[in-house]
Amino acid sequence: MTQEVGASFVPSYIIEKLAEPLKKVIPIKLQIPGLLFIDTPGHEYFSNLRRRGGSVADIAILVVDITEGLQKQSIESIQILRERKVPFLIAANKIDKIPGWKSTNDIPFLASIEKQRNDVKVYLDNLVYNLVSQLANLGFSAERYDRIKDFTKTVAIVPVSAKTGEGIADLLALLAGLTQRYLETRLKFAEGPAKGVILEVKEDPGLGHTIDVIIYDGVLKKNDTIILGGINGIIITKVRGIFVPRPLQDMKLSKYDLTPIDEVYAAAGVKLSAPNLEEALAGSPLYVIEDESKVEQYKQQIEEEIKEVRLYSDIDGIVLKADSLGTLEALISALQREGIPIRLADIGPISKRDVIEASIVAQRSKEYGIIAAFRVKLLQGIDTSGVKILYNEIIYQLIEDIKKHINEIREAEKRRTFDTLILPGKIKILRVCI
Repeated sequence: MTQEVGASFVPSYIIEKLAEPLKKVIPIKLQIPGLLFIDTPGHEYFSNLRRRGGSVADIAILVVDITEGLQKQSIESIQILRERKVPFLIAANKIDKIPGWKSTNDIPFLASIEKQRNDVKVYLDNLVYNLVSQLANLGFSAERYDRIKDFTKTVAIVPVSAKTGEGIADLLALLAGLTQRYLETRLKFAEGPAKGVILEVKEDPGLGHTIDVIIYDGVLKKNDTIILGGINGIIITKVRGIFVPRPLQDMKLSKYDLTPIDEVYAAAGVKLSAPNLEEALAGSPLYVIEDESKVEQYKQQIEEEIKEVRLYSDIDGIVLKADSLGTLEALISALQREGIPIRLADIGPISKRDVIEASIVAQRSKEYGIIAAFRVKLLQGIDTSGVKILYNEIIYQLIEDIKKHINEIREAEKRRTFDTLILPGKIKILRVCI
């Protein structure tokens, strides 16, 4: 859940080849060049796939352990998908773990299910309907994919095994078919200056500071001037190098086997090298400046988008610090759902100002005098006495830590109040006064 994000391109001919055995059930002839898969560990990186008006992702696959059903993090992912208005389907993984299941490597689910005993089929159906029930409680209609008539109204559940490859053909065929049929207007050929979003900022040997970027629209060329958000302001720089993995290769796995190219078309996952990227802000939008007269327009647009997420108020609430815009936004949404007030939410390391704000709150509302930190560190030489700092690298776990701390402080206050009472006491019942 804390590994690096990955991106890999799967060409349409590969999808068609894998889906060939399913052509009677899912007839598919792709017009799209392929699918760009962005592998997001946990959901903190998915939070970075944001742009104005929704998400960079056209569609999402939520991977669920079919033997366990929806877990807390699955539900949080669904809430983010709902907020961003991203259609999704469910890969119900680990069918090979079902008692009595007989696996055959790399065959479609529909072929595999026919080889199972009746009691195993019933067991699978019960697991699927447990998922259906859980999704219904969240307000979604769902069903096993081969039983759905209208995919615009029902969430498709595709039973798969990542270990044996069963059901992967079904998943790819359905995914490609759905995107091509229902997202046609969003899948037009890229043209014009590129638009993208920064997933990660890294320091790579030989390249210096680089950014992993998803280009979701337009064309990016070597030597293009780009504008993006930084921790301390807007950054304008020139693309020195564009690097991509080979088709079917994951960007994070082939980090030392990337191919340099001169231009790239959306949609694409790329690594960019350029000067002055040390303070680039993960989650920030990125634009190619084709016309110098539009610099101020882009600058204002990026500043407004960053400002929408960062917040400050004078209420008694916690201080929240994160490493990216997307994660900060996801944390704010999660805390608001829990009814936990926020005094300050910002990006970057914990500063003296953050400690001062938290200590002011601690004097009035002790339970909220905390700093919650997601993948950021404390700047050196800062006195944090009197302020509790909670660190975690998993969003839902950080939320749990915050709730636990608040409850512990409140319970301690209650105990102190009870300790001031003199016990035991005497009671006299006055007959005419009851």
